[in-house]
Amino acid sequence: MEKFGMGQPVRRKEDTRLLTGRGHYTDDLNREGQAHLVVLRSPHAHARILSLDVTEARAAPGVLAVLTADEAAADGLGLFPVMVDVPGKGGTKLAAPPRAILQKDTVRFVGDPVALVVAETRAQAQDAAELILVDYDILPSITDTGAADAEGAPQIWPEAPRNTCVLWSNGREALADEAFAKAAKVSRIRLVQNRLVGNPMEPRVAVGEYDAGTGRFTLTSPTQGVVRVREALAQYVFGVDKAQVRVISPDVGGGFGLRGKLFPESAMVLWAAKRLGRPIKWRADRTETFLCDPHGRDHVTEAEMAFDANARILGMRVRTNAAVGAYLLDFGPRVPTVAGGRILGTVYDMQAVDVQVRCVFTNTAPTDAYRGAGRPETAYVIERLLDLAAPDFGLSREAIRARNFIRPDQIPYTNCVGNVIDSGHFEETQGLALKLADWDGFAARRAESAARGKLRGRGLGYFVEASGGQPFEWARVAFQPDGMVNLSVGTFSHGQGHETAFAQLLHDKLGVPFDKVRLVQGDSDVVPNGGGTGGSRSSQMGGVATVRTAELVIQKARRIAATLLEAGVDDIEFEAGRFRVAGTDISAGWDELIAAGEAPNLDEQHVYKRDTECNFPNGCHVAEVEVDPDTGLVEVVRYAAVDDVGVPINPLLVHGQCHGGIMAGLGQALLEHARYDDETGQFLTATFQDYCMPRASDAPAFNVDLNVVPCPSNDLGVKGAGEGGACGAPPAIVSALCDALGVAHIDMPATPEKVWRALESRTAAA
Repeated sequence: MEKFGMGQPVRRKEDTRLLTGRGHYTDDLNREGQAHLVVLRSPHAHARILSLDVTEARAAPGVLAVLTADEAAADGLGLFPVMVDVPGKGGTKLAAPPRAILQKDTVRFVGDPVALVVAETRAQAQDAAELILVDYDILPSITDTGAADAEGAPQIWPEAPRNTCVLWSNGREALADEAFAKAAKVSRIRLVQNRLVGNPMEPRVAVGEYDAGTGRFTLTSPTQGVVRVREALAQYVFGVDKAQVRVISPDVGGGFGLRGKLFPESAMVLWAAKRLGRPIKWRADRTETFLCDPHGRDHVTEAEMAFDANARILGMRVRTNAAVGAYLLDFGPRVPTVAGGRILGTVYDMQAVDVQVRCVFTNTAPTDAYRGAGRPETAYVIERLLDLAAPDFGLSREAIRARNFIRPDQIPYTNCVGNVIDSGHFEETQGLALKLADWDGFAARRAESAARGKLRGRGLGYFVEASGGQPFEWARVAFQPDGMVNLSVGTFSHGQGHETAFAQLLHDKLGVPFDKVRLVQGDSDVVPNGGGTGGSRSSQMGGVATVRTAELVIQKARRIAATLLEAGVDDIEFEAGRFRVAGTDISAGWDELIAAGEAPNLDEQHVYKRDTECNFPNGCHVAEVEVDPDTGLVEVVRYAAVDDVGVPINPLLVHGQCHGGIMAGLGQALLEHARYDDETGQFLTATFQDYCMPRASDAPAFNVDLNVVPCPSNDLGVKGAGEGGACGAPPAIVSALCDALGVAHIDMPATPEKVWRALESRTAAA
């Protein structure tokens, strides 16, 4: 237990397999007789399709089929719906225009699917796609999120006037007006949340198969959970019982919120497989990834915060335009509204909060969940407003936060949208982070940087996350005759280390050897239920489901052991993998029970349900940056973070998740921006030459620690850990950069050119 149990920093057992090239990814699969599918995509942001001629393509070498919207309609394929409803202000309804698998009349973003080609080889399919003749009537497009709802802006959908999908409000407008009326000071900001592309290492890929004898579809594709994808395909696209669809996900090279969706290409390979009676494979290249994977963020926000004379927050107003793209993806409009709204106020005691988010259609790829899914955006707005307000009161940035934190004696604290924050020591966590960052030693480091001609600044960002979602999870624990224990959970590991963390839980609970636990996942025939992985829910949902299922196995095993040891069930004690007759040395372990042929009976399933939707991990991140004033180049030179993720199952895994989240946040703060041309709607950043992902050389040495404040709402005391870095890094880095430059604000990404221009403007003003 001391080495592999709960709370131990065990190295990931899956790493050896993955790092030595023994991972098993979808693109490694090649089915006998498979054909290859290529998608013809719109080259225009907005256009009518006047005519479509596929005659030449169908006659091209190797071509097996060319399918269009006409064939989709003839085969009765369903639409791709939004999976959520978002209530509009004043009782207005969400505008949810239909999305077909292929477009027949109008295309609405660069990359919109128009036709698909299936051929014997991928190259033949690519060549044939170039022979399809499409006559487009180009229409005006709108890609500017801030102007999408303006009078006279090009309209994308007639049923969505002013391109408005929904105007969401948290309903506290009057309360905020009252607070602002008595404010001593008000801080204001206009800011942009730059559009991002998640870019998992593994591009999307799908293999579709159809068994004509059984009428069963099989999709093999990287996901964040096979159950949701199976049910969506069955219900919405093909109109069949979910038992007629099987979804398999082998190893997955990254998710970040992007993988858990119902994608047109997943349906395309199944549709083509049924039509042709052959396995069909599609793989995105990197440009398709940029064009067609869900994008994240893309907000334009105006916000203000009211304070009393003692720098205590009285209220806040936020008005945001959030782009949802040309179509609504699964959770698209929920992300900037309800999801981001769950943490309004974050860790600060404020109730008079009026937030209104207008989700707007634009001629761009759809947006959806990306690491943090609305919560980084919310935290960033609040942290920027606090930074701006601090000098007005002659306070440091840490002092104005300390003055407004929710105090421990206020917890459980019901925030301004009715969610209960049940744990957290926020001022203490900030203090630990400042100490870890050597906040008091900054002056000497700034002087040393200045001696080298560099500008140095420091900043901090505090966040609270809402982790969880889908308040149920399924698990199965099954002993095998060879002594292995198979664990299946409805969550899904695509890089988080579940093989290690869940094995620790079973080692701790059952007393079985750590290396005897086998995680079985990624097949809807094996995992029939569960919510998948998203929203940092795996430990608090999958982990609790695992230990509760293990307890059911123990209870059954006590009855078996009682028979084996000729004792009453009430006399059987269990500890560290042994069943003992109380007060004696008569005992049996799992091996004896298995040897007696009881392995098939040591098999239990359980669905764990809870009353709360989420819990609230939080943390304080502190960044220091150096700026070269001649070039505008920014380097993050120090980074410290103290996170409260409740009780860690494995601190090593938690720190790894923290590192990854910080790098995602660093990318947003300094490097990444998915951009469209304002006039033509052309996508300008469709390769890594144009879209700058963070590299190892951009990473500082991380100094991270935990403030363990157990969560009282689950058996393990855990909170989510996967998305905090993406929430804490952007405000901390931008805060540090503004400090270095001596400016009030600079928008993300703070590229060298943008920083250089800010310095030139400051010099000119001086």
